[in-house]
Amino acid sequence: MTIVQHSPPELGAGWRGGGDAMTPSTADHQPQMLVEEFEELARNAPELVRLEFINGKVVVKPVPDGNHSEIVAWLTKVCMQHRPDLMLYAERELKIEKYRKGRAKADGVLAPDRHFVGTGEWAEPDGVLMTVEVTSRDRDANQRDRIDKPYGYAAAGIPIYLLVDRDANSVVVHADPDPAKGKYDSVTSRAFGVAIDLPEPVGFTLETDALKEFAY
Repeated sequence: MTIVQHSPPELGAGWRGGGDAMTPSTADHQPQMLVEEFEELARNAPELVRLEFINGKVVVKPVPDGNHSEIVAWLTKVCMQHRPDLMLYAERELKIEKYRKGRAKADGVLAPDRHFVGTGEWAEPDGVLMTVEVTSRDRDANQRDRIDKPYGYAAAGIPIYLLVDRDANSVVVHADPDPAKGKYDSVTSRAFGVAIDLPEPVGFTLETDALKEFAY
């Protein structure tokens, strides 16, 4: 079975508009494989190969660089300070998209402490408060983190998607998901160094000065 890199299709073919961005439509194309086949592929992948099943395609997620890891570690610390009842789980596998047909390995998943006890490798999104992605410097970052992930997380009903966009030196908070449309009705962006609110159910203000140190 061949692993392919995710290249964006031509607009208008298999895509529909949603809010301020294009959102993928899985209705117009056949997935590369069954979800069960992907899970077997991911289970047998080499240790450093991180696979996701997004919009019916197998994609390879880049290995994080040092700054990427530092951002996730910093966010973990901040979340624990503001919400000690929660845990930011790094590299957590989730079932996403409509009918839970997608599989994402999120950079961070905010959920109640011990939320994933007894769950399988690919957990249901129910009870997850926020997902986090940090952009990597690769050609698929725009498609993956700014288009496919908002669609997949919104369709799964995850309340908040936080994107740390190192290309734009900004933080983007997606909130108020509309699962039927696969989009977030509220999208707010702030430059590194400007505070941004993480609305309920997270419920605190994120001070982003520290992110300036981790910009490209």
